[in-house]
Amino acid sequence: MVAGPGKTRMMQHMETVRRKSAVSATPATTTSSDAVLGIDPGLQRTGYAILAPQPGRETCRVVEAGVIRLNPRQPLESRLVELENSLAELISTHQPTVLACEQLYVHYKHPRTAIIMAHARGVILALAARRGLEVIHVAATHVKKYLTGSGRAGKAQVQRAVAATLSLPTIPEPDDVADALAVAFCGLRLREAKPRDTGLRDGEGGQGVPKGRRSGLKGGRGSCRAAAATTGGPS
Repeated sequence: MVAGPGKTRMMQHMETVRRKSAVSATPATTTSSDAVLGIDPGLQRTGYAILAPQPGRETCRVVEAGVIRLNPRQPLESRLVELENSLAELISTHQPTVLACEQLYVHYKHPRTAIIMAHARGVILALAARRGLEVIHVAATHVKKYLTGSGRAGKAQVQRAVAATLSLPTIPEPDDVADALAVAFCGLRLREAKPRDTGLRDGEGGQGVPKGRRSGLKGGRGSCRAAAATTGGPS
C-alpha cells in the first residue's frame, strides 16, 4: 500500500518504530470531533480503527485503521507504555471524542488471557479518561450479532461483514483490524442512538512517552448500515 499525500517523510521516520503502511485518505466531510476510535485490545497486537460519520448521509468514513504491534519479548510494563504512547498519538492526531472498547469475556478458558487483556484495557481506559473521551464498552457477541445476525459468527464472517458494511475494497486483515472496525462501527451507531436502549453499552464516560509499531490503512467511505444479509456463513 502507498502512503497518502504529504506523508512520505513522516512515514519513513515512523518505519523504524512501527512499520506503518497506508492508502490515500478520502477528503474529510466531517469534523474530527465526530470521530469514534474503536479498539480491539491485546498485548501483542491491538487493533484500532477511527470512523467518522458523514452528516446528512447514512454513510461513514474510515479515517484510519490498523494494528499496533508490540514486542512480546519486552517486559509487560514496557509493552503497556508502548501501547499507551501509540494510542495517545492517534488521539492527538485525529481528536476523536468517543472511544469504543471491546469488553472482556465473562469466562475464559485460560484465566491468564483474561489477566493480560485486563492490563491492556486498563491502560486504554485510563488514557481515554485523561483525554476526556466518552467511553463505550461493547461485548464481542453483541458486535457480531449486530453486524452478522449471529453472536457466534466466526472471524472470517465478521471480516466479510465489516468489508460489506463499510464498502471496503478488500477484506480487512489481520482480523484485529476487522474487529476494531466492527467495534468502532458499533460505537458510532450507539453514539447516534440511545445507548441504554441498545443493550450494547454498559460503560462509563471519561474525562498522554517509546511507541509501538502501527500498520494499517487510511481512507475509505462506506455504508453505515448493517450487512447481515450479505455476509453469509452460519448463524
